[in-house]
Amino acid sequence: MHEKRMELYRQVEAATQIPWYYIAAVDQYERNVREARRDLPDPSGTAAIYIKPEEWSGLLNPNHSDNNPASIQFFQGTGFDGNGDGKAQLENDEDVLHAFAQQLLSFGTSHDNIRIGLWNYYHRDKAVGIIMDKAKIYKHFGRLDLDSHAFPVPLRSNHSYKNTWGDARGWGGRRIHEGTDIFAGYGVPVRATGYGIVEMKGWNKYGGWRVGIRDINNNYHYYAHLSGFSEDLKTGQVVKPGQVIGGVGSSGYGPPGTSGKFPPHLHYGMYKDNGYSEWSFDPYPHLRMWERQERIQSKK
Repeated sequence: MHEKRMELYRQVEAATQIPWYYIAAVDQYERNVREARRDLPDPSGTAAIYIKPEEWSGLLNPNHSDNNPASIQFFQGTGFDGNGDGKAQLENDEDVLHAFAQQLLSFGTSHDNIRIGLWNYYHRDKAVGIIMDKAKIYKHFGRLDLDSHAFPVPLRSNHSYKNTWGDARGWGGRRIHEGTDIFAGYGVPVRATGYGIVEMKGWNKYGGWRVGIRDINNNYHYYAHLSGFSEDLKTGQVVKPGQVIGGVGSSGYGPPGTSGKFPPHLHYGMYKDNGYSEWSFDPYPHLRMWERQERIQSKK
């Protein structure tokens, strides 16, 4: 599937001069959004960009199943014949990708122009930021297969954890625990769990020294109560599974520098963006799976 998608992205790049990683980023963003929402159909083809039938054919077009490029253009629809077969078909991956590319192309092919084109399409700053970051990740690694993971602390470290998602928390007001606590020694390395980009780094009165990393699947990974950060870690940096980003600590629950109000541990949270909002979900099953996968891999 990754090979088929890359072939499509390269075809669009050759025809439009829009770098493939921007097309890949949009397609992946839409795939993640469609999988997270019930008001959109699940992606079924190689590509996942969703265009409403009435927008494809033209809002005033009496035939929303129209695949004639001439009539679609007459009614100012977005449909486009991307594979040269004389039809603009919403069910055809090439046509859909080229149709979206045409909308970006009207603004230009530079980094800044593509950002403007994305904002004109989504009208949401966060969506634009996520897509541009995905493009940066794809460009950095030069491939689409970026689904492997690592456990957030070294397996050889003395650590323990259980499912604590949803537990009550009292400091700073009544709230629930949006994550899993992994207890380990002070300074034990904390590692990125997947391919992603550092979206946030700094202090939070609840989480202390913390890092936020957005992965290729729209998941936001939150690492809190750190003892500090890796020296070279910075916002906007691309990371890979197992890369050290900081150390286990006990920071938080007060102004910057507050530490020691609880035993050293890593608070690990996961959040999902669906194109409208973002919410937390239980990371415990993922942690168990990644730990098991890494142990199996280490024995090979």
